[in-house]
Amino acid sequence: MSGLVLKLGPKERVLINGAVIENGDRRSRLSIVTPNANILRLRDAIHPEEVNTPVRRVCYIAQLVLSGDADPKDANIQLMRGVEQLSQVLTDADSRKILNVATSDIQNEQYYQALKALRSLLPREERLLSAAQYQ
Repeated sequence: MSGLVLKLGPKERVLINGAVIENGDRRSRLSIVTPNANILRLRDAIHPEEVNTPVRRVCYIAQLVLSGDADPKDANIQLMRGVEQLSQVLTDADSRKILNVATSDIQNEQYYQALKALRSLLPREERLLSAAQYQ
């Protein structure tokens, strides 16, 4: 994660390598210079009770690696299986591109980037699930 810049709002919390850091009363910017630091914005975190869809499940696994609650080697297998399952359902070109990016990020152990790519599929999944309800 070399060169990552976090822009934090007042009182915003972020998890960096397992430590929760809370911003002060003003907006601020943090430059993360340590390569491969595990970072998760807590406002973006998916809570266990919210893991109720396929995309959320895969996102949650990536999030567990970032929070230090899952071993990356074990998680890689689950993440790759999850991405493969998603690729069987999300067959449009844009989704395929996103899933390819996520796959590459997982293989390169860039879990923050993988989570970011996978999260971009959440609105699409929500629309598909909503449409399926009305059929």
